[in-house]
Amino acid sequence: MSTCATASRGLNEPLAGTAATARTWLLLEQPGPWGAKALTSSHLDPDVGRALERAADSTGVRVALIRRPGRHADCAAAPRHQVYAAHTAPGNAWLRSHVVDTPRQLLDLDFEALGAGDHGGFGAPHTGAPLALVCTNGKRDRCCALLGRPLASELAASGEEGVWEITHLGGHRFSPTLLVLPHGYAYGRTAAHAVKDILQGVRDGRVVTEGCRGSSAWERPGQAAELAVRRAVREEAAGALSVVHTAGDAPRWEVTVAHTDGRRWRVAVAQGSSLPPRAESCGAALGTPTRMDVVAVREVA
Repeated sequence: MSTCATASRGLNEPLAGTAATARTWLLLEQPGPWGAKALTSSHLDPDVGRALERAADSTGVRVALIRRPGRHADCAAAPRHQVYAAHTAPGNAWLRSHVVDTPRQLLDLDFEALGAGDHGGFGAPHTGAPLALVCTNGKRDRCCALLGRPLASELAASGEEGVWEITHLGGHRFSPTLLVLPHGYAYGRTAAHAVKDILQGVRDGRVVTEGCRGSSAWERPGQAAELAVRRAVREEAAGALSVVHTAGDAPRWEVTVAHTDGRRWRVAVAQGSSLPPRAESCGAALGTPTRMDVVAVREVA
């Protein structure tokens, strides 16, 4: 059976610069089945789901549903819901945990402040294992179910405590896709042994660049530029690099990446088209997805 992930892998489509953009993630536990638009097609009250979508719009906050790996029978709603909020910008990255009696309580949050990196005392600092969020929503794309669910189950069975399934991370054709928190880096085409290395890196404060799509803190040109600098100077420290300026517009940008030690680089990034045509999602028409190509990396005074 041909899938969008099979085609993308076979054509060696680059991963860098393809992560979803979100300065802050708000993750709500919602067991049971998910529809394609999970916030309004799950056991979550659709009125609450729509209200969360409106509250997060244009704030830099991305709301997603999560659930523990395993079978998801159409059962009664959970009495309480685990919630995580995570800000991914270097220098102010945090991950906080809370449990709510009803998801409607989340509508009391200041979404503008969350997007700007101010948690406002929400919950408590997360002190457990780093979170490994695997996209498994087969109603959005069958690759997420065929490839994501087995990965999430294998990781959970191996003893990884921070594994959750998540509704949507974008880039179905890169399945299985993964987001790790608190650092906010996304990965594609991941296998269980690679995820274990990635999570050990998170525990050590390192970023594994193999299979990395980019940091959700940055727009797509910045994601590609930051990864290019990491690879060029062999920088692994999670909070060492920041995208401090992006000049230009599609199809070409000049991105300035800064190190905490004062060094800076100018990275030329060009928008290209992935050829030959392929489906960006299973069942979709053939297209030429945009790609971020790093043209040059130059250190500046």
